[in-house]
Amino acid sequence: MTDHSLQDKTILIAGGGKNLGGLIARQAAAAGADIAIHYNSESSRTEAEQTLAAVEDNGAKAVLLTGDLTRPANVEKLFADATSALGSIDIAINTTGKVLRKPIADTTEDEYDAMFDINSKAAYFFIKEAGKHLADNGKIITIVTALLAAFTDGYSTYAGGKSPVEHFTRAAAKEYSERGISVTAIAPGPMDTPFFYGQETPERVGFHRSQAMGNQLTQIEDIAPIVRFLATDGWWITGQTIFANGGYTTR
Repeated sequence: MTDHSLQDKTILIAGGGKNLGGLIARQAAAAGADIAIHYNSESSRTEAEQTLAAVEDNGAKAVLLTGDLTRPANVEKLFADATSALGSIDIAINTTGKVLRKPIADTTEDEYDAMFDINSKAAYFFIKEAGKHLADNGKIITIVTALLAAFTDGYSTYAGGKSPVEHFTRAAAKEYSERGISVTAIAPGPMDTPFFYGQETPERVGFHRSQAMGNQLTQIEDIAPIVRFLATDGWWITGQTIFANGGYTTR
């Protein structure tokens, strides 16, 4: 019988130092997995070190890695370094992203490029390197956004930058299926983290809350169990985007 637990698995988490990624790392370590924790820059190093300490307190092996994933060479190095430190990677999770709320008329080329670099390009090469490095029967999971199913203003480069990931996910699911690797995406609603609040007014935060069950934003605690499910018993789900947002959007 195939083992669908996290015990003795090795997991690489891009953006694994804080917020959703940090919670996934802590929970996976408690379930018996070893963790490669990626963080983007010095500004997030302290939180990543705290996550590393929490993971190691659970008795897991762990490594802290950094790099700008908008550069494919850095994504390649991330997987190589994780494999060197912990052995073959079983599960690759990409929680990274960049959000911008701005009208199209006011968006600069530099802003467009930055948004698509992190939300689309980095995600593409993460999936590519995961396919090259993951063990057979591995799992690849990308966090996207519920705005993929929204009809709204302001988020053209955020939703637009994330939308190609659905196509990357479907293609990779087909291309990697012979090795038993499932590839999925999760689309949370606006999450109750600092990532969200910098873009919104209090009035719009209230509106976003009103669109989901319980008049609340998506909590990271709501999404982490879905990640775990897709990485274990939910292995038969592949090529899909799971909208997990309390009814905020749907298709």
